[in-house]
Amino acid sequence: MPITRTLEPIVVAGIADELAAAERDRTMVPLLTKRYDGMTVEDSYAVQNEWRRRAIDAGRRPVGRKIGLTSKVMQAATGIDEPDYGAIFADMIFDNGSVIEHDRFSNVRIEVELAFKLAEPVDGPDATVFDVLRATEYVVPALEILSSRIELEGRTIVDTISDNAAMGAMVYGGNPVRPGELDLRWVSALLYRNETIEESGVAGAVLNHPAMGVAWLANKLAQHGDRLEAGELVLAGSFTRPMWVHPGDTVLADFRELGTISCRFV
Repeated sequence: MPITRTLEPIVVAGIADELAAAERDRTMVPLLTKRYDGMTVEDSYAVQNEWRRRAIDAGRRPVGRKIGLTSKVMQAATGIDEPDYGAIFADMIFDNGSVIEHDRFSNVRIEVELAFKLAEPVDGPDATVFDVLRATEYVVPALEILSSRIELEGRTIVDTISDNAAMGAMVYGGNPVRPGELDLRWVSALLYRNETIEESGVAGAVLNHPAMGVAWLANKLAQHGDRLEAGELVLAGSFTRPMWVHPGDTVLADFRELGTISCRFV
């Protein structure tokens, strides 16, 4: 597949500057697709990679990747019909039961996911679900905190990818399991906000098997000359719609035999 880029490096750098400022100041960037006619998916990954490179240069430690828009319910909620990915840094990870500052993020929403901890690398471009399961040390329940620094109304996948796939942070906990200990497709969860169930879902909604999301990611990274490394943590994609949260809200996800995860926003 040919790599199609339309933006000059100086433009890519300028967009990365805008996004870094929006993350720092909790402001919003106008839609990129309305400002850069013909901007492509590869342009947006170039923006994301430049933002990620600067974060690493500034001392942030990369620990994994997130996959987004892997389920029909998420694609319907966003109007975007293909998956994407973003970077996870160590300072984005919260322990189960954490108290989290709401103002650290923009347009704050919660999604229910499974996270895969890799013991071995996964190489594309022909990675399969079986490669992912062999490489996985354990799977653990997770919540993703979405934070959008680009206007929500009318955005496309190009806007979302540029914005690090709307990754804000993650909370993980519950009971880790090894692949094969249970059928990951049938992992289910109830998502509560302030003791009321707001969303529910089953992990098979993620590309028919949550490990398929990780295989998709390995193959997509191969197109960009990259791969999933041993030790990385991969958020495999949400199987619920995003749930808005506000200061004072308590969030709890009940994964049944895999335990519960909670956090509170202040």
